[in-house]
Amino acid sequence: MTIIEPEGTPISVGVLMLIPYRHMEQRVLAAVVAAGHPITLAQARVFQRLDAGGSRLTELARAAQVTKQAAGFLVDELERAGYVERVADPRDGRARLIRITPRGREAVAVALVEQQRIEAEWERHLGARRSAELRRSLEALREITDPWI
Repeated sequence: MTIIEPEGTPISVGVLMLIPYRHMEQRVLAAVVAAGHPITLAQARVFQRLDAGGSRLTELARAAQVTKQAAGFLVDELERAGYVERVADPRDGRARLIRITPRGREAVAVALVEQQRIEAEWERHLGARRSAELRRSLEALREITDPWI
């Protein structure tokens, strides 16, 4: 990714946060695919936003910042591959929830192992104190930037 900044301008903090996120995202996805789960990046970005108890399509689309149609297409693909299922919403029988299946949980387990591996690498690079400070700072920023908390 090429970043164009005016000469003498430091790279923005947002970009500095995006670069390690994208690095992690690519490595996690590669590990998931290598483990036999051929999930695309677009599918993964929707899949990772599913609530543990299931999500309605409109909520999922909003969380993934895609249209309802795009989310529906990606969920259809994930459903055909056996990673998610649609079930009746117990709060509203007319509505459907999208839930992770056992096959989907297998992919999540692979992703979590790789995520932990990467975070351990970062902690070795930064040191325990700086790594803990980074986590605290990012959690504090989440309080004012995450609309889903």
